[in-house]
Amino acid sequence: GQAKCQALQRQNHESEQSMTQAAHPELHARIEASFVRQGMMQHLGARIVSVAPGEVEIALPYSERVTQQQGGYHGGAMGALADIAGGYAGLTVLPEGMEIVTVEYKINFLASFQGGEIRVAQHRLWRLRRQRLAGEGEVARAHPSIPGSVPLTRPPGRAPW
Repeated sequence: GQAKCQALQRQNHESEQSMTQAAHPELHARIEASFVRQGMMQHLGARIVSVAPGEVEIALPYSERVTQQQGGYHGGAMGALADIAGGYAGLTVLPEGMEIVTVEYKINFLASFQGGEIRVAQHRLWRLRRQRLAGEGEVARAHPSIPGSVPLTRPPGRAPW
């Protein structure tokens, strides 16, 4: 039952992580080094699935740490996941040594989730002004995908382009 499902999730995670590390090893290491210092993400049990320039995918397994009173994923947990993925996606296009902070984000809940694993992928970044990046991501079930729009806006120290 549940133990078999968790073992399969661990196996998939190891396979996914080795693929992203091989494609962008230095970038992945830079983002992972910061991610492990994210106390909230560690508490919730989140993990990085993939890292590429302008793209970060983070997974969050279902547990009592991430639920609301009705047993579904808490919106705050999903929002936090989207916020972190968006920030790291922005960080992937900034020079090493720079940091990024959220100034605003908006999330639309289009479906509720219970059980399994959710993932957020930050996949579109664009420059709004000299010192702001904006992006859009999606929170979805790992299987099957049920999208929810997560537009995010963040200010880097300076845009590299």
